[in-house]
Amino acid sequence: MSAIADNLQAVTARIACAAELAGRSPDTVRLLAVSKTWPLSCIYEAADAGQGCFGENYVQEGVDKIAASAGHKLEWHFIGPLQSNKTRPVAEHFDWVHSINRLKVAERLSAQRPAYLPPLNVCVQVNVSGEASKSGCQPEEATALCRAVASLPGLRLRGLMAIPEPVDDEAAQRTPFRRLRAIYDDIRAGGLPLDTLSMGMSHDLEAAIAEGATIVRVGTAIFGERNYA
Repeated sequence: MSAIADNLQAVTARIACAAELAGRSPDTVRLLAVSKTWPLSCIYEAADAGQGCFGENYVQEGVDKIAASAGHKLEWHFIGPLQSNKTRPVAEHFDWVHSINRLKVAERLSAQRPAYLPPLNVCVQVNVSGEASKSGCQPEEATALCRAVASLPGLRLRGLMAIPEPVDDEAAQRTPFRRLRAIYDDIRAGGLPLDTLSMGMSHDLEAAIAEGATIVRVGTAIFGERNYA
């Protein structure tokens, strides 16, 4: 078994353990392998081990990988910050976008989604930690943005996403995830049929699952430390 396959097995076990501790079925949590900066050979190793969905942060890198792997039936999620002038290739190639933080981006994705493709699955990103450096709408803006996004053709609003400030203490990790879950619950109570909470990464997936994550985005624990050089 390859190192990536071993790592996938270990992450899957972490997810299952965290779900069971939270009184949830492990099947209620999807693993999204974050493959940014990693070559297709690593993605194929993960796919051979049973991983089917991959997350990319950079538009051109992601589009190139999608084109090159067209015969492999993989699911591709765009999870990085998205500028409005780069929406077209994302609308034309990806299956999901997790990082909608303003209506203009959603409107462009909607207008540019090809009619022959199914609706683009999207999440609204919420800045639950209040960090100036982080993308995402403000928590108090999330409901209105979700309502506007849900009305757009060519898109299917699935839920919310967050990237909280990294901390080591699990109790502190759970606080922003709990905040996102509360916003999610409020929006669902208001009538929007959300089903996705995209939150939690390699270092804090247990805390995210305890607070209701349905997708965890894991890169380092699967592929190793990145070299951005």
